[in-house]
Amino acid sequence: MNFIKRFFSGMKQEDEASDPVKVTVPSSESTVSEPGASEPIASEPENAEATAGEERFSDAPPAPRTILHAPAAKQGLFPESSDEILIKAQPSPTGDQCMFTVNRVLMKNCSWYFDSFESAAEYSLAESLFSLEDVETVLVCEATVTVTRKDKTLVDWKSLAKEIGTAIRNAVEEGQSLIADKIISTIPSEDVIREGIQKVIDEEVNPGVAGHGGQINLLAVKGNSVTIQMGGGCQGCSAADLTLKQGIHTSFRKAVPEVGAIFDETDHTAGLNPFFS
Repeated sequence: MNFIKRFFSGMKQEDEASDPVKVTVPSSESTVSEPGASEPIASEPENAEATAGEERFSDAPPAPRTILHAPAAKQGLFPESSDEILIKAQPSPTGDQCMFTVNRVLMKNCSWYFDSFESAAEYSLAESLFSLEDVETVLVCEATVTVTRKDKTLVDWKSLAKEIGTAIRNAVEEGQSLIADKIISTIPSEDVIREGIQKVIDEEVNPGVAGHGGQINLLAVKGNSVTIQMGGGCQGCSAADLTLKQGIHTSFRKAVPEVGAIFDETDHTAGLNPFFS
């Protein structure tokens, strides 16, 4: 608990690749529009009245601080019927992770987190991925594989994404057992996972973020995947992504080692003026 408190108290701060994988690189300088959304409003002509410009900008409030998130994979990402194994790669805005979405189910109704090569024993796909030089962790969740790289200074996934795409495609094509039965058998019930995660939130996480006016809520547990939501000072905070990955994830996995994917459904764009102590 003391570690979590110390951590949180210091908080606050398509280029297309050739086969086997298509890489979509998020841009930090443009807005991603949902399908069917209207086009962005064009700026006013240069010869607009000066008085209108003054009225527009003289008392304009500062732009809200937001955290950009890669768009979630949606239905319709791939053709409805295709015998070919299709893979799409989507790097995170921070560049340290990349999510690979496959038009095949890799794990049904569950997920699994591999933090080392040793943990990937008897899991053919994970073993193949850890054999690549720059792979640090692997998270498999239904039809997605999220890879964290060791070198956090690199943001270009093009080369590594090709290698990862090849490993995923080979594992699926060879019909290998993608996850050992003994691993699936160790996954506890949803009630057990919910109880363990809620206990960590109540006793460690929320007391740690309370000093910044923040709050973490457990929204749902599906299989061994959990969904949380940040509130208060954590919503829209520039350090929320760091807090989530290095603080909350670590606490959850330490208390409940069998937890798989951890989803954040916070609307960080709605979090204005987060509290700083």
